[in-house]
Amino acid sequence: MTYDVDIEERFREGARFLEQAVGIIAKTGIRIVSLRERYARIMLPFEPNVNHIGTMYGGSLFILAEFSGGVIYYVSFDHSRFYPIVKEVNIRYRAPALTDCFLEASLSEEEVGRIQSLADMNGKQDWVMDLDIKDTQGKTCCQVKGTWQLRRF
Repeated sequence: MTYDVDIEERFREGARFLEQAVGIIAKTGIRIVSLRERYARIMLPFEPNVNHIGTMYGGSLFILAEFSGGVIYYVSFDHSRFYPIVKEVNIRYRAPALTDCFLEASLSEEEVGRIQSLADMNGKQDWVMDLDIKDTQGKTCCQVKGTWQLRRF
């Protein structure tokens, strides 16, 4: 299935890079379908991520959750001064995923400013995102709570 792609011109090259930067992530077929300042929508296709019982593989859903932190970093923070790491991701599998899945992540301008200011001052700063992974009908398949960290170069 194809989806409309809405990526701001200034982020297109980076989106292609992010989708291919880590081999195992690329193998899932993950695609960034919307990208703008402090906002990302990411799609994980059902194929090739099907498990032995015909539902989406839990590890692939986890990859989608973890990957979102790097994508939101890319459209939110100053790349010349900071880099991200993942500290913790917890996922709660709520319902079997039987279609492609989507995750949306965003940060407010105020959050980004606060996180960067504290990372500048302390050398690092955590940020937390509560996210939902949804199927094509909008049903929540997974709930995610992740902690990423912005670090000063």
